[in-house]
Amino acid sequence: MSISCETIQELKSKARSIRRHIVEMITEAGSGHPGGSLSSADIVTALYFHVMNVDPQNPHWSERDRFVLSKGHAAPVLYAALAEKGFFPKEELSKLRKTGSILQGHPDMKVTPGLDMTTGSLGQGLSAANGMALSAKLDNKAYRVYVVMGDGEIEEGQIWEAAMAAAHYKLDNLTAFVDHNGLQIDGPIKEVMSPESIQEKFKAFGWNVIDIDGHDMKQILGAIEEAKTVKGKPTVIVAKTVKGKGVPFMENQVGWHGKAPSPEQAKEVLEII
Repeated sequence: MSISCETIQELKSKARSIRRHIVEMITEAGSGHPGGSLSSADIVTALYFHVMNVDPQNPHWSERDRFVLSKGHAAPVLYAALAEKGFFPKEELSKLRKTGSILQGHPDMKVTPGLDMTTGSLGQGLSAANGMALSAKLDNKAYRVYVVMGDGEIEEGQIWEAAMAAAHYKLDNLTAFVDHNGLQIDGPIKEVMSPESIQEKFKAFGWNVIDIDGHDMKQILGAIEEAKTVKGKPTVIVAKTVKGKGVPFMENQVGWHGKAPSPEQAKEVLEII
């Protein structure tokens, strides 16, 4: 697949806008999860602004591609993408986590336009994505399903039950991402409860596995296109990322998993993003 330099630059620019939104909205809320939101920003940007067939004017369109943010605490990255895509006004982003807001701390499909699944209880998103993909198969629909999981999240046993089921039902219309930033709330994943080797585990469960740099837009798009060509099995894209990507003092710092920057820190960040 040939991807123009112009397309790559446009997507990089959009990812920067999304990172700015993430910092602004979490700072305004005084709480939230910047680290994992920033690490997955390039993946979410690629999906919403180049890959997925969705319509902000018709969010419940039956033929749309589906997206599940299994690591629901990274909701700011999804909200930022939905606002940039036009599902709701960008002004709503400043109301993150406010009482009565359509943007709560974890995604709620009953109140936020454009959401396909309520998430936040870690480990459950892949099961939901399986159901969507299996439904498409049963109904002879062409839509594809995408899910983003955290590498700490895949310590949950339900992930592996879902992985087994996806392979069993040959869900080749399902593409999963593992946001492999190496850190979770309690520290490095290898010290908390190592899921390594992530690649070999998914292979053993019958998945097609692709390794990429999760901040290289060309690699992200190429892997998604490759996944579309695979028949008879689901694909997982293990994306090596940096927690807090784009904010120097947050990068690879576990303390920024779930902490809001101060207004002074946010101002510093917004001058360089």
